[in-house]
Amino acid sequence: MFPHGKSVYNGGMPTPTDSTAQLIADINRLREERHAVILAHNYQDPEVQDIADYVGDSLELSIKSANLPEPEVIVFCGVDFMAETAKLLAPEKLVLIPDPEAGCPMADMVTPEALRQLKAEHPVAPVVCYVNSSAAVKAECDITCTSANAVQVVNSLQADEVIFVPDQCLGAWVQRHISTRMILWPGFCPTHNLILPDHIRSQRLAHPQAEVMVHPECTAAVIDLADHVVSTGGMVRVARESAAQEFIVATEEGMLHRLRKENPEKGFYHVAPVAMCPNMKKNTLEKILWSLQDLHYAVEVPAEVADRARRAIQRMISVS
Repeated sequence: MFPHGKSVYNGGMPTPTDSTAQLIADINRLREERHAVILAHNYQDPEVQDIADYVGDSLELSIKSANLPEPEVIVFCGVDFMAETAKLLAPEKLVLIPDPEAGCPMADMVTPEALRQLKAEHPVAPVVCYVNSSAAVKAECDITCTSANAVQVVNSLQADEVIFVPDQCLGAWVQRHISTRMILWPGFCPTHNLILPDHIRSQRLAHPQAEVMVHPECTAAVIDLADHVVSTGGMVRVARESAAQEFIVATEEGMLHRLRKENPEKGFYHVAPVAMCPNMKKNTLEKILWSLQDLHYAVEVPAEVADRARRAIQRMISVS
């Protein structure tokens, strides 16, 4: 077993302890030996983001997975549907998820069987599937989307009505920007649903010069209070390009690390402590090390599911 080295914070940025430094050294050695690449979502803990080769949102990491010609192993630090997506786009690679229990409650809110029933009720409507869903659900869809490209994807279908699963909040936000009728699945992100309008108002009072960035998985009442409604990748862009020096960030708290790291001269304030996804925090340095040591836990998708799901993802990438 390896000790869990806690980070010591100095001036707002983490400094590794001796035990953490040893974990990092061991990971780096095995990464080279295994010809591995570590991908980390923006919601991962700071020490996981810092060890990764690439950090990004779902769309960025999906595209990165599809365009990694050299590594033999991909270690995906996120939740299960993200690792599945990497496997779909890089089927010849060994894709590992450090903790197989890192799931997504939103993704679990829709099943292939239930979606097929809804499709039967609307046989002409194409199905747009948010990437926060299982490969089996993606296989039932015409095209996938992320929060970064959802409006663009739905518009690309040129349909009168579209079935959108599983996030009703993202779907409702897309509906604001298009004329297509959205048939929304009643799913949601539990973490983003914990963010309330009063959290935004309280932070605005505390930081009156700050601009508010809100993820579109938030409720409509929270979105109405935003200066920017953007994906996590969009938050990176806004923070870099905006003349504002302070930002209130309404999304999962892991996003603050990347924003602060890339924009040290600016201030970032998390909207509320409740906006923390416990599943995203299941990946740790120890688990990354064990994953590289034992080459577990390997992600597999049945061929009959993978082919159909892959087409939906690749169609999204071609649109994006």
